[in-house]
Amino acid sequence: MDTLFPDEEPRGPVAPAPLAERMRPRTFDEFVGQQDLLARGKPLREAIERDLLQSIILWGPPGTGKTTLARIIADTTRARFVSFSAVLAGIKEIRDVMAEAERLRRSAGRRTIVFIDEIHRFNKAQQDAFLPRVEAGDIVLIGATTENPSFEVIAALLSRSKVFVLHGLTVEEVVSILQRALSDADRGLGHERVTVDDESIGAIALYANGDARSALNLLELSVAAAPTVDGERRVDVAQVEQTIQRRALLYDKSGEEHYNLISALHKSMRNSDPDGSVYWLARMVEAGEDPLYIARRLVRFASEDIGNADPQALAVAVAAKEAVHFIGMPEGNTALAQAALYLATAPKSNAVYEAYSRAAEDAHKDVAQPVPLHLRNAPTKLMKDLQYGKGYKYAHREADAIADMSCLPSALEGRKYYEPTERGFEKEIRRRLDGWEEIKKKRRTTD
Repeated sequence: MDTLFPDEEPRGPVAPAPLAERMRPRTFDEFVGQQDLLARGKPLREAIERDLLQSIILWGPPGTGKTTLARIIADTTRARFVSFSAVLAGIKEIRDVMAEAERLRRSAGRRTIVFIDEIHRFNKAQQDAFLPRVEAGDIVLIGATTENPSFEVIAALLSRSKVFVLHGLTVEEVVSILQRALSDADRGLGHERVTVDDESIGAIALYANGDARSALNLLELSVAAAPTVDGERRVDVAQVEQTIQRRALLYDKSGEEHYNLISALHKSMRNSDPDGSVYWLARMVEAGEDPLYIARRLVRFASEDIGNADPQALAVAVAAKEAVHFIGMPEGNTALAQAALYLATAPKSNAVYEAYSRAAEDAHKDVAQPVPLHLRNAPTKLMKDLQYGKGYKYAHREADAIADMSCLPSALEGRKYYEPTERGFEKEIRRRLDGWEEIKKKRRTTD
C-alpha cells in the first residue's frame, strides 16, 4: 500500500501501538457492526471481495470502522492503493497521485484506489482535482467523513460516488470488541494478568457512545491506572469512573449517549412539558454538547412538531440559533432555553411533517408525473405553440382570488397531503381551506 507520507525510520526502540490500533480488524470476519452493509451477500462486501469496487463515500461517526474498512479494501484489492489524509495533503500531492494513476491505467491497465481520510476537510479546489480522474476511470475514490457529505463534498464528486452510512456501534457490539481485546493474547491484553468485571465493561461501552476506538482507549487507560493485587490488575466500575472523570469532567456520569439526551428533549417538548424540556436541555449544555447541534434540533422540532399551528415557532428557533452563533457560550444558553420553553408551550401539530411525508412517498413510488400544461411557463413561441400555459387561470383576476384549477398532475387529482389540525393557527388554516373548497364547488356546479 502506497502513502504520500511514509513514517520516518525509528531512531530507537519502537513504542507499542495503542490498543485500538493493535485490535483493528484485518478481515471481515473480525469486523464488528455495520452488518447491513458488510454481511455476506451484501452489495458493498461483494464488490470489495470481487475487486469490483466503484467510488464510494463512507459517512459515519468516529470509531465506526471507516478507516478499518479502507484497510481491508487495501488488503483485498489487486489495484494500486494510495492512502492519505485530507489534513496533510495539498493540491500538488493530489495532482502527482492523479498523474501517476492516469499513467498506470494507460500503460498497464491497472486501477488506482485512492483513500482520503476526513475528505470533508478538503476545499472545493482540492476536491475538483479528483473529478477528471474519477470520470476517466483512472481512480476509484474512497472518501471517509464524519460530516454530512451533502454539505461537505462537492455535488459533481458526490453524484459519481455511492454514499454508505455507517452507524454508531451498539453497546452489545462494543462489549464484544472489549471482550475480544481482553482475551486476545497476540494483539490485545490476553497475555497480561488483567481482570475487568462485566459491570466495568458495560460502563466503558456506554461511555464510548458507539465509538470502538474510544472504548478501547478507555479500556487501555483504565487497565494502566488500575492497582495491582497479587500480581494482577483489577478494574472495577469505580476505577472506570475515575478514568472517565480525568478525561472529560463534564461528561454525564450515567454514561447516556448524547442522542438519548436529545431524544428526551425532543419528546419532552412534543409532550408540552416545559420543565422536562429545560432540564434535558441543561443536561446537554452542561455536558458540553455542541450548542449549534442543539439549536439545529430545535429548528427541526419547530417545523416537525409545531408547524403552522404556531408559525412563529420556526422564527423563534432560528433566532435562537443565530443568537448562539452570534454571542457564543455560555451566554447563549438562555437563548436555547427560551426557544425550548417556547416550543414546549406552543400548540402542537405534525401536519406539515405528514404532508411532506405523503407527498415524498408519492414522488418515490409513482411514475414521475409531468407538469400539467396549464402550470408550465411559456417564454417562447414554440412553447406557446405546444400549448404550454394553456388554460392557466390567474388567481388575482378571479373572485376571492381563487381559481377553479387543479395544481396536481391528473393522475393525482383530488389527492390531499396537508390536513391541518384544529389546534393553534391551523384551525384558521383549516377554516380557510374549507371555505375555498366550497367556493370551487359552487363554481363547478355553476359551470
